Amino acid sequence: MTDPRQVYELEHERPGKLMWKYFLPAFASMMANALYNIVDRIYIGQGVDALALSGLSVVFPLMIIIMAFGMLVGMGSSVRISLSLGEKDFNRANHILGNAFFLSLVFGFLLMGAGFLVRDRVLQIFGAGPETIKYASDYFTIILLGTPLSMTGFSLNNIIRAEGNPRIAMYSIFISAGLNIILDPIFIFGLGMGVKGAALATVISQLFLAVWVLAHFRSRRSVVRLHLVNIRPDPYILKYIISIGFAPFAMNLASSIVWGVMNTKFIRYGGDISVAALGIVNSATMMLVISIVSLNMAVQPIIGFNYGAGLFCRVKETVMKAIKYATLIATVGWLICMLIPGVIISIFNSDSPELRETGVLGLRIYLAVLPVIGFQIIASNYFQAIGKARLATFLSLLRQIIVLLPLIFILPHFWGATGVWIANPISDFVAAVVSFIYFRREIGKLKCDMPVEGRERPMITESDGTVI
Repeated sequence: MTDPRQVYELEHERPGKLMWKYFLPAFASMMANALYNIVDRIYIGQGVDALALSGLSVVFPLMIIIMAFGMLVGMGSSVRISLSLGEKDFNRANHILGNAFFLSLVFGFLLMGAGFLVRDRVLQIFGAGPETIKYASDYFTIILLGTPLSMTGFSLNNIIRAEGNPRIAMYSIFISAGLNIILDPIFIFGLGMGVKGAALATVISQLFLAVWVLAHFRSRRSVVRLHLVNIRPDPYILKYIISIGFAPFAMNLASSIVWGVMNTKFIRYGGDISVAALGIVNSATMMLVISIVSLNMAVQPIIGFNYGAGLFCRVKETVMKAIKYATLIATVGWLICMLIPGVIISIFNSDSPELRETGVLGLRIYLAVLPVIGFQIIASNYFQAIGKARLATFLSLLRQIIVLLPLIFILPHFWGATGVWIANPISDFVAAVVSFIYFRREIGKLKCDMPVEGRERPMITESDGTVI
């Protein structure tokens, strides 16, 4: 049975209060999830050496590709489930969950097999040099073995949040990331496994996440249920998931391509130290932008459900509040990076003055226009949340492929490695301006037939007559 309380609050709770309720678990989940890569880098950077850190930076874009497929399934299915719950079509929501599970397994095994076939060649393409290829290969080999697990856990955990259970989604990540933090020093230092130990800790943690998530969807706590009959692939539902999930998939895939190109450009113009600096800057960026992404995740089920229910006034109020808070978060993050960049770089490596100098310069340039990022992320997500897949895909590709990638090839000819850093703030600004143009047009189409607070709220009762 579907829990009516969770459906009721998505439709009737004040958007500001509901956003806060969803934001805290999403933020905690994202922080914990980010620790998978960041903790690995801190331990490797401090406990092994800068070349090992560079090797992990080479693997990062390949892990983004894996994550891209996870986002394809996870975001595509969660948005569709939110819309279905808003339309009160619970049977379709269950079918979407079953097909999402099937799709995550298929993608997981296909990526694992393809990864082993092209492993070393791809690592070289993405920037692994003679001194870093062994570190990158050791780490990536173990990560590939866990791909079906990571795909299943990551994809389906998005659905837990979409069904109205943000706290359970948070606990899922806490358990997995907490285990990773505990196992990292044991495997890396205690057992002397180095980068292999970091990868093994990550895979074991992902196994626990997959088991936890699957157990949830078989329990009474879930709104949508995982039944064997719904795992049978349905071409219509698979297309239904992929159509909206393609936008975040394209964004992450583009990010991987851009990351690989940046690695090769930094190798040419700045050497292995620049690649290591890029890895640190990316980790710092992840920690700063994570609050905005969490806010994005929090408003997605609220927007999707209410759009599906035709409650456009609530949709508009939610998205405008999200933009305001995202801009505030981005501005505070920008101030921190501009004022104390050296402190941030030293967290990851305090032994190399050259790495510190390169990282400080890169961080300041890379995040030069961070205050506009908050709006751009929320605006792009709005189109995804309401099911406008083509526009969401275009805005996702605009920054990474249409603007950023050409600049990475052009600017280094004039400014060397600094040109690679400069390409990022230019693309961020252009993407924000274009997103604003489309968002302003679309948000103006929403009509509020009645005030949110004045809307009569029908009672929902339990079987014994108790008002919920």
